[in-house]
Amino acid sequence: MAQIDLTTGNITKTMLRFALPMICGNMLQQLYNVVDTLIVGQFLGSDALAAVGSAYALMTFLTSILLGLCMGSGAVFSIRFGEKNERKLQEDMFASFVLIAGFTAVLNVLVFLLLDPIMHALFVPAQVYGLMREYLWIIFWGIAATFFYNYFASLLRAVGNSFAPLLFLGISAVLNIVLDLVFILCFRMGVAGAALATVISQWVSGLLLAVYTYAACPFLHIQKAYMHIHLSSIREIGKFSLLTCMQQSVMNLGILMVQGLVNSFGPVVMAAFAAGVKIDSFAYMPVQDFGNAFSTFIAQNFGARQEGRIRQGMRAAVRTAGIFSICLSALVVLFAKPLLLIFIRPSETEILAVGISYLRTEGAFYCGIGCLFLLYGLYRAVNRPAMSLVLTVISLGTRVLLAYSLSAIPAVGVTGIWWSVPIGWFLADAVGILYYKKFVAGHSLFMEAS
Repeated sequence: MAQIDLTTGNITKTMLRFALPMICGNMLQQLYNVVDTLIVGQFLGSDALAAVGSAYALMTFLTSILLGLCMGSGAVFSIRFGEKNERKLQEDMFASFVLIAGFTAVLNVLVFLLLDPIMHALFVPAQVYGLMREYLWIIFWGIAATFFYNYFASLLRAVGNSFAPLLFLGISAVLNIVLDLVFILCFRMGVAGAALATVISQWVSGLLLAVYTYAACPFLHIQKAYMHIHLSSIREIGKFSLLTCMQQSVMNLGILMVQGLVNSFGPVVMAAFAAGVKIDSFAYMPVQDFGNAFSTFIAQNFGARQEGRIRQGMRAAVRTAGIFSICLSALVVLFAKPLLLIFIRPSETEILAVGISYLRTEGAFYCGIGCLFLLYGLYRAVNRPAMSLVLTVISLGTRVLLAYSLSAIPAVGVTGIWWSVPIGWFLADAVGILYYKKFVAGHSLFMEAS
């Protein structure tokens, strides 16, 4: 499978060609939980839907820690690949794998030990507590698989191969759908069946991608001479990975805190929010993945020291992400009800009404999150991951504060939670753009980021 050199060729076409498999791949990844939600909502009822939806928010937070570590490492791999520095690339690969694997093991043990305290902290209602606990106990066995998939996907994308992760994720997504139907409809395993189907599929995608990387990419085989960890490698991997991990964790911790607030409004709002979040995830996935592709483009050209191409790429990315965002907003606002009916029974009118309110409030402003994803990618790629973290804290901090404050006003209620989201996006966008104009535009990216 051909690799794409992002340091040459037409900028917009090259970024889109690289981004498209990432977009398709992550949309397939969303199918893991979306298929659970669809089948659970239609065949097991609203309580099961609320349980699986709340579990999704928790799992997103936990896996975001690993995703952040892998994304940060991927930025380092991209820079090394752009520099054509094979020795440093292999040293960084080894250091990153050991670091993230160790972190994964610790995280996996902790979530099993702290499952009940975590659920109590999320204010999970008694009527869905048992279902959610049953689902999570099985889902947690897939955390290590998430590490395998995201580590090797980040590595392959860093060297210009975004197609292989899509291929193996596609295989596992189909498997996930088949197993969902078998476990839930044939074996009557309930939410446990949905969780088991997801875990098996995650392990398939993670292990297959690891085997493919070893078999098809000899230049990524780590030679024994490089299988040791230098302090410089740990420092660099840590700078990128830990800050990116903190960014992803803060982002999803904020979402988790909002999920706890949503849970306090009862099963109807929980079920509506669960369905709405799935649609949200699909809707702005293209701009999120375009932002990640943009980050790889910037990182490779940063390593190759092509500053002019970086700035041209920034202009092209803003135009492309803007078009994506406007089209997606129009689709979600216009088709909010039909989209929700994928997950919710037509007879559940109260849940539908809450879900439509959520989608039409948040979905109208995807341009805000589209801009934010580009800013995250830019600052992560040019050796300023701390700025990405700052923007995340602003966005999520605003969201959490406004959600709790506005929803406490009787005349506003749960609608205040919905409005807090776009306000947080646009505030972070404003800070990120002002920072760029003051400290980046007109200055050398290499001098400033050194």
